[in-house]
Order: sequence, then C-alpha cells, then structure tokens
Amino acid sequence: MSNQNSNNLTVEEAEKILNKFTCLNIQSIPSPEEKSRTQYALLLLTRSSDYQMLGVCANSVKEGLSALTPYLEAIGYNTTILYDSAFQIEGPVYIKFNGKRESYHVDSYTGEYRGVLVSCQSEDGEGVNGTYGYLPLDLFS
Repeated sequence: MSNQNSNNLTVEEAEKILNKFTCLNIQSIPSPEEKSRTQYALLLLTRSSDYQMLGVCANSVKEGLSALTPYLEAIGYNTTILYDSAFQIEGPVYIKFNGKRESYHVDSYTGEYRGVLVSCQSEDGEGVNGTYGYLPLDLFS
C-alpha cells in the first residue's frame, strides 16, 4: 500500500492494522511501507481521541525515554521528557505517560514484553477508546 493510500484509512481500518500488535512482542516492522502505514494508523486514532496514555516497556530508562520522546512528538505533545537522576533504575523499566496531565512516571518492570502501549481516551462516545500495542519502540525513530 502506498503512502497516498495509507492516508485514506478509516478508523476501523486503522484499528485493524494496530490490532495485529495486541499482546505480541514485535520488535520492529520489516518494511518502510508497513512502518509508514502503522504510523499513520496510530496517528489517525490518536487524533480521533481526546488524549492518550502511553506505557513504554524497555530494557533501560535511557531506551524507554528514547522511545517515548518521538512518540509524544509524533502524536503532538509538547512535553519535555528530562532524564532525572531519580530514574536510577537498573534493568528493564515501565514508563507511564498520562496525556491528560502530561506527566510521566518510571518504575522497574519484570515482564518480558518490550514496546509501547498506546491507550486512546475519549470523554464522549464519539471518539476512539482503545489500547493498541505493544508497538515497536522505534516506530517513530
């Protein structure tokens, strides 16, 4: 599918594209076309919701923050993510970003998954409400 055709996705088609990542530990997307299509599908759904919650499961704080920053920029948040000395966590981490408050929290993580969960939240019944992922850490890198 070309980029031009990707831009004509419906919400239902976008959800179908992202649902293939549900509860799977997919590390990367093999083709540039598929990556572009996945990016567009996610952006369509985030723009069809009021705010988003993101959860990043990564091997380290640095890897997690390096994944979170381009996701937030792509979605349209202007939040600055700063590496804080309080985040001196060794090993895998889970980073939770709350789009309504534009705040984040870092904690240790013992699970096996790596990737990004994006939960679209709409305050009325008209917008998108759903969780998508685990999307690849490098989707917007």
